[in-house]
Amino acid sequence: MRESKKERKCQILSSDRKSEKELVTSDQLVMLLELLLEEADLSVATMCTLQQTYNLQNQDAEVRHRWCELVVKHGYTKAYGDVEHFLVHDQAMGVYLYGELMVQEDPKQQALARRCLSLVNEEMDQLARRVVEEMVL
Repeated sequence: MRESKKERKCQILSSDRKSEKELVTSDQLVMLLELLLEEADLSVATMCTLQQTYNLQNQDAEVRHRWCELVVKHGYTKAYGDVEHFLVHDQAMGVYLYGELMVQEDPKQQALARRCLSLVNEEMDQLARRVVEEMVL
């Protein structure tokens, strides 16, 4: 399978930054992601570089939460799996994210929210489930 130009560019940018990720703390990543959340637009290349350089999907819950917010805000479909993983495995922190998925009025994001709710519906805290159901259903 041939790589697209964007994928190759992302890999090149990522390989140049391998040593940078080792020097950044979780608190610094949270601050970086919060600053990026204030940006109106981020390119796919920027999102890809962030994801690969800092291995965001494998950081602590605070970093992953900000990463997921960024993914939702910018509709970065390549990382929707990260959002699903967060909503399934970090249920207590995910309630806000369900709201973000629904507010965007993107059918793919809304379907993602509904799918995640169906996956955790039985094990989710009752109060949290009610709040999420009001947003999603």
